[in-house]
Amino acid sequence: MEKKAVLKKGEGRYLKKGGLWIYDNEIAKIEGDVSDGEIIEVNDFDGYFLGMGFINRASKIMIRMLTRRTKIDNIDNLIFERVRDAWEHRKKVVDIGSCRVIYAEADYLPGLVIDKFEDVLVVESLALGIDHLKNKVIDALKEILKNDGISVRGVYERSESGLRRLEGMKPYKGFIGEEFDNEVMITENGVNYIVDIMDGQKTGFFLDQKYNRLAAGKLCKDAKVLDCFTHTGSFALNAAKGGAKSVIGLDISQFAIDTAKRNAELNGLEDRISFNCTDVFEELPRLIEAGEKFDVVILDPPAFTKSRESIKNAIKGYKEINLRGMKLVRDKGYLCTCTCSHFMDSDLFLDTVSKAAKDAHKRLRLVESRAQAPDHPIVIGMDESSYLKFLIFQVYEEK
Repeated sequence: MEKKAVLKKGEGRYLKKGGLWIYDNEIAKIEGDVSDGEIIEVNDFDGYFLGMGFINRASKIMIRMLTRRTKIDNIDNLIFERVRDAWEHRKKVVDIGSCRVIYAEADYLPGLVIDKFEDVLVVESLALGIDHLKNKVIDALKEILKNDGISVRGVYERSESGLRRLEGMKPYKGFIGEEFDNEVMITENGVNYIVDIMDGQKTGFFLDQKYNRLAAGKLCKDAKVLDCFTHTGSFALNAAKGGAKSVIGLDISQFAIDTAKRNAELNGLEDRISFNCTDVFEELPRLIEAGEKFDVVILDPPAFTKSRESIKNAIKGYKEINLRGMKLVRDKGYLCTCTCSHFMDSDLFLDTVSKAAKDAHKRLRLVESRAQAPDHPIVIGMDESSYLKFLIFQVYEEK
């Protein structure tokens, strides 16, 4: 008996609008002797063939689609083609020294992320089906990179997200293959960084802000700059590289601040940057009270919401941090602000910042509206893939 899932009548709306997920409550029946993690066919209620995907009955997202209206004849060939296409795209749109090579559903390899840091790969696997195939993907990527003269020194897995538990999987981190030095030296926008692929945030470094950092740096010639939630100093370093007179970077993590200081020394910029380990929400009121003003203020906070249920509290958080940031911008200076939550859509984020400006008695001029770097492509129909919104404003005193 053929292995397949059949949808209920009227279901699969997310799939049909361009998404790649089918939820458990959309499925009428599973036919055949099916094991979780394997690839099965998906049919609409009337027998119309919709494509093939991984099934996992332990997950609310029961099927993650691999193909649409196409049968898989050879999974190895399909993987090689998907990885090759992903790499060819990156070669066209980004600096490939360090970049996201595989971006899950956006590269039609659902649940799998692979970041390349020079000659090291960092893998994050979040779905049962792709977890069974991740080594095939890695091997295909190594071969494709080798054909372009890039030899992979090592692979490390950072599959620590709690999302794995929703798939019936345990979090995991560790080397895939031989061990190697967990600190990797990379260069981005002409700035050098130490990336700790073992203990750094996510896969070690936030590659999605690559060109947003460059855009912010262009505003910083002869400027006094405040970089909030600096992490390992990437925006601060781009500001200094862009010609800033002075830069202050703030972050609550001592590990991040220590790495940021090392990065500043690595680039010979330590004389213009100071990094302080502090709670940004507590430090900004102190700076306001002290009458401090900056030519450029950069806000790159962690996601204030990871669910639709907490969006109201997130709006309050984004409004508060942007209001305080604006109060520290001198007249006609610049505010660079962002959200990395897909639940804060572009209109809602812009509205939240606008309300903060009203309460801060500031006028805003939107200079630039940006998103994640193009090695993090957005799938139309999958709102989850469009998560980063980065706005640059010129800030005016109300007169």
